[in-house]
Amino acid sequence: EKDSPFRAGASRLAAARARELLSDMGWDEESIASVAHAVEAHSFSAAITPLTLEAKILQDADRLDSLGMIGVARTFYVSGRMGKYLYEPNDPHASQRPYDDKRFAVDHFHTKLLHLAEGFQTRTGAQMAKVRHDRLKRFLDELMEEIGASQP
Repeated sequence: EKDSPFRAGASRLAAARARELLSDMGWDEESIASVAHAVEAHSFSAAITPLTLEAKILQDADRLDSLGMIGVARTFYVSGRMGKYLYEPNDPHASQRPYDDKRFAVDHFHTKLLHLAEGFQTRTGAQMAKVRHDRLKRFLDELMEEIGASQP
């Protein structure tokens, strides 16, 4: 869950578990280390630079999952599960307040999602991210227009 106290270390825990499983399966240490690095580095919150092609691809795939229409759907699904409001009706653009994605789903677009396209590791990932980023922006622009909060 997004609000789990273990969230910050989730990729490290997953990498440790992958090490155990692969070791039990008889994998060599170099291959295990490569997989563990990819798993650990994929997470946005871990802030680990991916060093191998596999780690770069996995990180790009994880971030692509947060962009575009899947990202929109997931943001609203998770926000609803966590009891967040859709947006702040008196200031949906946060022009008179700081963004607060702990309270408002739309603020998450500004605190994280709209920044993801900047950090892709592969050329293909970056190209795909641009398309999805543009969709994300169009959705947000149309939502703001629909609620009467278009940017001046």
